[in-house]
Amino acid sequence: MIRAIRYLKLGLLAAAALQVSAQATAAEPFRLIVTDLTTPLVPNSVMDLAVELGYFEREGVDVELVRVQQTPSAIAALQAGEGEMANISVDSALQLAARDRLDLKAVLSPNKALPFLIAAKSEIETPQQLAGRSFAIGRLGSLDHTLSTKVLQAAGVDTDSLSFVGIGQPNVRAQALAAGQVDATTISIGVWLSLPDKEGLHILINQDDYYNAAPVVQKVNVVTDEVLQERRDEVVAVTRALIAAARDFAADPAKWIEAMAKARDDVSREDLEALAEAFADSWSINGGLNRQELEYTVEWAYDSPDFEGVQKINLEDWVDFSVIDEALEKLGTAEGADQYIR
Repeated sequence: MIRAIRYLKLGLLAAAALQVSAQATAAEPFRLIVTDLTTPLVPNSVMDLAVELGYFEREGVDVELVRVQQTPSAIAALQAGEGEMANISVDSALQLAARDRLDLKAVLSPNKALPFLIAAKSEIETPQQLAGRSFAIGRLGSLDHTLSTKVLQAAGVDTDSLSFVGIGQPNVRAQALAAGQVDATTISIGVWLSLPDKEGLHILINQDDYYNAAPVVQKVNVVTDEVLQERRDEVVAVTRALIAAARDFAADPAKWIEAMAKARDDVSREDLEALAEAFADSWSINGGLNRQELEYTVEWAYDSPDFEGVQKINLEDWVDFSVIDEALEKLGTAEGADQYIR
């Protein structure tokens, strides 16, 4: 009897210790690694604003943003255990998974694509009229070059007839276009809005048409397999909060404008209103992981020189759709550009 009581006491102590440990783990903040040092002027801002507007808190998860510069730093922070989730480029996630360098899964994409558009001289009224013209790019083989080639080909342009001119960064390309040194170029909506003088220029292919022609997902939020196993409830809660915020911004752009006006007082309200209008169909209202778009993205990535000799992997080797699926059990699916396709 004495021995049984002793074992019972030990069992109760062990259970209490496990409960304390679980409570301590739950009390730890969920660290989300982002690659912007300030709230960005793109739909990725949803991560910053979800903190400020209490979306994570309402889902019962304490989220702390860890700010780094660019994907390599985000990956290093994730590997060092300095965060539970990181927003990184898709090609990096693919490389890590294919080369067995880190066991991770993409669980959502708050901002699927860079807001690229093609701007041109006003005299060029249709994409087909670009034939024989000069087109500014970052460099041969750069992201803007390869993506724009696909977009232009989809619009019926003979890209072999174009004169691609490597100029450099988007702002430099925009300045060259404004100065009449080139006929067209690919830039972001933000760079377009920042041009002080747009006389004689116009948007030839807007960002929605650009993405539809080349639906390459650029960035995803990833977690390690260990985090997904040990803190799955929080991963789902974070995902649910980001989807809810994205839906609110899509339904009421003024809500995003007001929040961004506080976060970025260096940007004019006029520009924020223009950006809100441009992002109308860019919000990840169903989590941003569309099987068809991801399969297209993988094919596009493996066609690039960076993936030469890299083993082909299945989508399920680096993507976990079940997190979004679980989040949507409560939220339901939404109609819109971010289609729920499995």
